[in-house]
Amino acid sequence: MAKTQAELFEFMRANGLAVIATASPRGAAEAALLDIAVTPELEIIFETTDATRKFRNLKDNPRVALVVGWDNDQTLQYEGLVDEPLGREQERITAHYFSVFPQKLSHRNWPGNHYFRVRPAWIRFSNYNSPRTVEEHQFALPDEGKAEARDSFFARLKNVFAPRS
Repeated sequence: MAKTQAELFEFMRANGLAVIATASPRGAAEAALLDIAVTPELEIIFETTDATRKFRNLKDNPRVALVVGWDNDQTLQYEGLVDEPLGREQERITAHYFSVFPQKLSHRNWPGNHYFRVRPAWIRFSNYNSPRTVEEHQFALPDEGKAEARDSFFARLKNVFAPRS
């Protein structure tokens, strides 16, 4: 029986760590371990500073892959698009992040610290216990409802697929 969204959320929330994979402007794969805060909508929220490789990569290419969990022979692969919300959405995601990691409240005062959100496009949950199960979930990315945000997203996506010299 396939996991429900609530069960996927609980698995991700219980793990609290993920490895994120990004690509450099030259296409080199780069990975990093993150603390993650997950919403019931399966958004992943994390922080990073502008001094990291992943920060520069995220600004160039919004596509990311993450792996959550590895205990008890269960793991979740997650692909999605990252953004750095502003205004009310930024307030919402940072409030959620700090509700999960209250010990990190001082981080919002760090110079160059940023809060990102990843929304899922595809999730694969694998359970290698007997009987082995692997299930995939597809997600429609939400329409921002704003032409400016949509145009910005598609401009960045066009840059992702543009040949690199």
